[in-house]
Amino acid sequence: MRVAMLAPISWRVPPRHYGPWERVVWLLTEGLVERGVDVTLFATADSITRARLVSVCPRPYSEDPTLDAKVWECLHVAAAFERAAEFDLIHNHMDFPPLTYSGLVQTPVLTTIHGFSSDRILPVYERYDGRTHYVAISEADRHPRLDYVATIHHGILLSEFTLWETSGDYLLFFGRIHPDKGTAEAIEVARQAGRRLIIAGIIHDRDYFERQVVPHLDGDRVRYVGSVGPEERDDLLGGAYALLHLNNFDEPFGLSIVEAMATGTPVIARGRGAVPEIVRHGETGFIVDTVDEAVRAMDEIPALNRRRVRRHVEQHFSRDRMVDEYLRVYHEVLRKHAAAR
Repeated sequence: MRVAMLAPISWRVPPRHYGPWERVVWLLTEGLVERGVDVTLFATADSITRARLVSVCPRPYSEDPTLDAKVWECLHVAAAFERAAEFDLIHNHMDFPPLTYSGLVQTPVLTTIHGFSSDRILPVYERYDGRTHYVAISEADRHPRLDYVATIHHGILLSEFTLWETSGDYLLFFGRIHPDKGTAEAIEVARQAGRRLIIAGIIHDRDYFERQVVPHLDGDRVRYVGSVGPEERDDLLGGAYALLHLNNFDEPFGLSIVEAMATGTPVIARGRGAVPEIVRHGETGFIVDTVDEAVRAMDEIPALNRRRVRRHVEQHFSRDRMVDEYLRVYHEVLRKHAAAR
């Protein structure tokens, strides 16, 4: 099987620190290569992979402001589709723009929909629904107006995460600093609970960061450590008393939740979007609605078994499971394509 893996080019594959879509692409690509699949990865030129790498964009445009995102995304998508005849399947992770090329090639196109930035992008997905194939990353993120070939939860490489038998005393916010992600709520929970808070992640909304986060930073009770890469991630996640994920939007998935649980660290999260599909209330963490409920959940954390938290990830969110499910979908799409010819 010859697969063209079309990655985003906002960040490198794998990302140096932030870049959840690119990380999933890397995990899937490397897993497929290990299974003997012939994968060509279309990504930035500085990407690292055991697959065959094809690059148009020299660097991630989020790391180089001199690169125009639209220009390089157009060139990047065109590079893959101009070679479509070389592949049995094109697996698109670049959101909706590549769908507009799908009617120009005979090669079947599978798109993993990593979330909907807005309902305004739906017309493109609806236009190519049936001509192409869609995978949802959670049941919660399935749009009722679209048809899907499968729901496949993300998986992680378990060897990258160490089980911490005992926790530290700090709370952790790990993600984009943006109103959607609940950074301010995490600060308030930590204040009411009387615990230190470490904040890690890219600043996605500078005004929000300056107004809602900076006034609370003191280097002790509330500390911002920037965006954390794989080298520091394991220690930071594993040493936490709990991960706070008080999201204010319907989370399509929540990779940091799985990564925290892989170290044994429980999660306190709002039950919006995919969270109830990932967190088992009272077993791997607590699903809450309010700041007050999150504060009260602190007293219940010691009763959770960190080995059981890790085991939940091993059973449901491994990279191998994700690769298995995508391989089944690939074969299903190819069967449908052959039958329609």
